[in-house]
Amino acid sequence: MTIRDDHVLAADLATEAGERLLALREKTGFADPSALRAEGDSASHLFLMEALTASRSGDSVLSEEATQDERLDPRRLTAERVWIVDPLDGTREFAEEGRDDWAVHVALWERGTLTAGAVALPAQGRTLSTLEPPALPELRADARPRIAVSRTRPPEFVVELARLAGADLVPIGSAGAKISAVLTGQVEAYVHAGGQYEWDSAAPVAVALASGAHASRIDGSALTYNQGDPSLPDILVSLPGLAPILLAGIRDLHR
Repeated sequence: MTIRDDHVLAADLATEAGERLLALREKTGFADPSALRAEGDSASHLFLMEALTASRSGDSVLSEEATQDERLDPRRLTAERVWIVDPLDGTREFAEEGRDDWAVHVALWERGTLTAGAVALPAQGRTLSTLEPPALPELRADARPRIAVSRTRPPEFVVELARLAGADLVPIGSAGAKISAVLTGQVEAYVHAGGQYEWDSAAPVAVALASGAHASRIDGSALTYNQGDPSLPDILVSLPGLAPILLAGIRDLHR
């Protein structure tokens, strides 16, 4: 096993899981969104678990779709290598015809650090990964910055932050799609404080950091993974030049 192998595996698994989800979407249709969401979550989780068991049998896995007992397995906390996966990030968007802002996340945590990761955006026909990290776009000097926010529950303070920073808010579906939008130039930042878990951000943060983007908690502290409690309630990902402005604005709003 080599480090490159882990990058390749993350990208391959995320991409294949995404292709399977596209096929399921096509086969099932959108008449029963609840059933489509449930089947998508389950099928993608089973594929990723079987693939990781076959290719990395000695590693632990933390998946959104795991049982509570599996998530709380204490062996994960002493493991040197843990795969953190979200088999279907953005189930709401996945079950809405025409939407492409959903994703599949596959990340590897090793001894305290995210070392590999991939975010498949199946309906957009691409996968962003640490195998070949995307080149960051330039910060636009003559335009208002754009901040990606939740379609359904944008935090109140982000509205005020956008006012302070002279920014526009851009609703996007899944967390993976939002962070990917920073890396591909659709927005300049993503700010969230409405509650998340490690699997919501591990893979896209791995790619963002490999690309040279800023990624932290909204107080500027480091994002930490493979914790006993997988809750990771807030996050800021942005182009590096914008991060100091946003962090200062957040501090001002929380005084």
